This record gives sequence, structure tokens and C-alpha cells, in this order.
Amino acid sequence: MTIFDAHCDVLCKMLMNPKINFQNDASLQVNMHELMHSPIKVQCFAIYVPEAVHPELKFIAALRMIEMFYERIIHANPHMKLVKSKADIKKLKEGEVGALLTLEGCDAICKDIVKLQTLLRLGVTSVGLTWNYRNCAADGVLEENAGGLSQFGRQVLAVLNERNIWCDVSHLAEKGFWDVMEYGQFPVASHSNCYSLCQHPRNLKDDQIKALIQKDSVIGLTFVAEFLSGLTTATIDDLLRHLDYICSLGGEHHVGFGSDFDGTEHIVAGIERASKYDHLINVLSKYYSQTQLEQFLFQNFVSRLSI
Repeated sequence: MTIFDAHCDVLCKMLMNPKINFQNDASLQVNMHELMHSPIKVQCFAIYVPEAVHPELKFIAALRMIEMFYERIIHANPHMKLVKSKADIKKLKEGEVGALLTLEGCDAICKDIVKLQTLLRLGVTSVGLTWNYRNCAADGVLEENAGGLSQFGRQVLAVLNERNIWCDVSHLAEKGFWDVMEYGQFPVASHSNCYSLCQHPRNLKDDQIKALIQKDSVIGLTFVAEFLSGLTTATIDDLLRHLDYICSLGGEHHVGFGSDFDGTEHIVAGIERASKYDHLINVLSKYYSQTQLEQFLFQNFVSRLSI
């Protein structure tokens, strides 16, 4: 069994603490040692610029994370390979791990579409329009009286459509979500769970889940405890409830995993690090067929790559 993990925040941690060594730093839930002892075949690395970074420095911060991604993750590790397409993933050899670069929120580009195009040329293959709050493109899920996409947000979406790039809706407010459903061609939810089971604003409601399924999209269930149980602790059983629920809505071919490793302190007990994914696989194998497992763990995301 191999894993496509749709979200981690390693790059943000490395930005905030440049002394972190990706090879084996114990402060990272995803590092090279963890990956080589895990079934992860493709790991998505998010560019998330923290709220505390001054707006005029956000694009520079994004570029620094991209530099770290290439110099300290890709080029420093012969077993780590950049992937930007299905073809790249198919070329991965035994023992190699694919690294896919994503953008979590358009704060870094402000109102400059050229900055977006620059990030895409540097390897970004998935773009979330915002994080939890308002920016020039859209409103996030924690914004009061949240609106939909701005005019600039629609320009961003048009570029993503033209370039066959995923538009990640995981942090997007509901009105913005429905704008993406109407105008976007390649939506995904990289790390979100089910609102019906846990009433957290970061989770997706049933009509949103069904809309993503109708769009032939995929939803990455995340390991954040607050999104699973509403508490600061969660178990694999909590994760299974969300998986079962999406399957009950017709999402068997539209669900995967986006751990949010290194992006949260409160994570599912038993799968606290990348190397613990085997424990999840062992539990899932008690309830699902091998074909279903291959879909959940890898194929559902890979098959929706539009490039």
C-alpha cells in the first residue's frame, strides 16, 4: 500500500525555525527519516505564510519556502523527487518519494496575478485561495459575514482553470466554495472533514461534499483532532467515522487523506507521525477491501490530478 498525503506544513516550520534539519529533526512529523520508514509515496508540501508576517514580506516568505523546498528537501535527498503531474508520479521508482508543492492561501500574491504565475512556474500545482480569514482573493471560514470570491479571486481561478491547476477549497468560506463550484474546473479539498459529524467551521457540510463528488473531485480527510471529534484528542475510530460518512454520501471514489502533519499540535492518537501511517492501514484493512484501500490511500487523489 502506498500513500498520497495531500497536506503538510513542514515548510512553514522550517521558515519559522531555519535551524530545523529536514533529514531527521524530531520536531518534524514529516522528515526524510519518517518518509523513508513510511508507506508515503507522494507528500504534498504547503506554502503557508503565517499571519504574523508583514504583508509586504509575504511574497518573499513564500519564495524562501520554495528555496528551502528545492535546496533542503529535493536536492539534498536523492530519494526525494519533484512531482508536478501524473506522469511524474508514474516515473517514481521503488524507494523514491514524490514531493508536490502547493500554495495555502493567496495572501503572498496580494493583488498581483504575475506573482501567482511566478509561483506556478516554480512548481506549485495546487492553490488554496485563502486561509481562515479575508485576503484579496476570497474570505476564509472564520471571517465574520464572509463573502465569496472577489473580482481578483475570479482572475486567480481563471488562471488555475487555464493551467489545469487544482483549486483547494479547504479553508474557503461557504460563499466562496460555491463560487468555485460554479466557475472552477479542478476543485479539491486537501484537508477537511465532515460537518455533520463535527460542527467545526473548517469542515464540509453534506451539500458541499456532494457537490465535490458531482465535480468528480476528492476530499482529503485530515488528522486534526478538533475537526474529527471537536476535542483536542481523537482516535482512529473518529477518523473512520468520517471516512464511512463520506462513503455513505457516494464518495468512495472521492475520498483520500491530507494529514496536516506539522500544522497542528492535536492529532489522531496512533498516527502522530508519517511513519505511523502503517497503523492506519492495518486498521482500515479490517473494514475495507484492498481495492478500496488503494483508492482511499492513493488512487483517488492521483487520478484527479489534471496535469
